[in-house]
Amino acid sequence: MNSKYRLMIVEDHTLLRVGLRALLAQEPDIEIAGEADNGRDAIHLISTLAPDLVLMDLTMPGTNGVEAIAEIKRRRPATRILVLTLHRAEEYVHQSLKAGADGYILKDATHDELRVAIRSVLNGKTYLSPDISNKVISGYLGNGKSHDGASAWESITHRERQVLKLVAEGRANKSIAEYLCLSVKTVEKHRSNLMRKLDLHNASMLTAFAIAKGLVVSDSAGTDEKSLLA
Repeated sequence: MNSKYRLMIVEDHTLLRVGLRALLAQEPDIEIAGEADNGRDAIHLISTLAPDLVLMDLTMPGTNGVEAIAEIKRRRPATRILVLTLHRAEEYVHQSLKAGADGYILKDATHDELRVAIRSVLNGKTYLSPDISNKVISGYLGNGKSHDGASAWESITHRERQVLKLVAEGRANKSIAEYLCLSVKTVEKHRSNLMRKLDLHNASMLTAFAIAKGLVVSDSAGTDEKSLLA
């Protein structure tokens, strides 16, 4: 029985794609299911390859990474997607998470950070590169106002904050329900309320907000190892 995670690399730069393949081939529980050099081909291959994780560049010819993320998530919601990009601007982070990305890491990350990011995303968590600062995250998520004029954050109840923290830790609804001694339906209602109040649309965006508010700390690997682009 093959218990390895299936990983797909979507990257238009051949040298980087080959380097990533060689690096990840060293992981005993990961196999490279396939590769693509553009978003359109990635979308076409997703059903056939059925990867557990897609390592996705953003800027590619034809269909870009954000468009590919949204379509892959529509076709195969269970597939996890980790963005690997040079782009630090908040608009790219925002668009990627809104499209359904489960993590965002920069190409100047270390080899060890990439490993941590992959493990984190495969384990159901949302990974954000330490270089994507809380200031940037707070900026694109905003601290908007609710209809009665109070800040969106202040409108969140204590129980909703508990649920938000557990969502950000990568727990599924059933696990949260058991931990808080609630029904799954009640947890689902709390999640729905959080998304409505904060105007966020998925678990990745909720996690980014929780990190910005200091409820959880994003996984990271502080090493002196050379970066992916070194």
